[in-house]
Amino acid sequence: PRVGHSVAAPGSSIERVSDALHPARIFCDADVLIAGAASTTGASHILLQLSELTLLDCVTSQHAIQEAVRNLLIKLPNALPTFRLILQAAVHIVPDPEPLLVRKIIGQAHLKDLPILAAAISARADFLATFNTRHFQPRKSPPVVLEPKDLLVRIRASLSRLLE
Repeated sequence: PRVGHSVAAPGSSIERVSDALHPARIFCDADVLIAGAASTTGASHILLQLSELTLLDCVTSQHAIQEAVRNLLIKLPNALPTFRLILQAAVHIVPDPEPLLVRKIIGQAHLKDLPILAAAISARADFLATFNTRHFQPRKSPPVVLEPKDLLVRIRASLSRLLE
């Protein structure tokens, strides 16, 4: 088996190699955190489990956490305890981005999502996991913007290549 392959698809623009010492860094948008807390069977929850096992490095920002808490309080208040446990066990919190970076990337995401993209860039995330992929158009990669299920497909393909 070969070691040190990225979870990126062959030919992708991701250059950082993911290995046992440096797992792929996934920036989780608020919607992914909410879905991971609300369901134990979905792709979001699986990504967070992989992070808890240190096979991935899931990160998020205070901005995303505040958005998630605000939505959970309105829509799924019973999921808040699970959400807090997941944050503690599986997610590293990275600093919110500098305002200058947020201004610099105007046009690469919907206005309300600029702090999310900027935080993913600042955190040097390989991927930005979100259900709102159309809201993001980063000019540079990484981060590659994918839905959780599509990210899992890439991870599975990467694992399959290790067996070749």
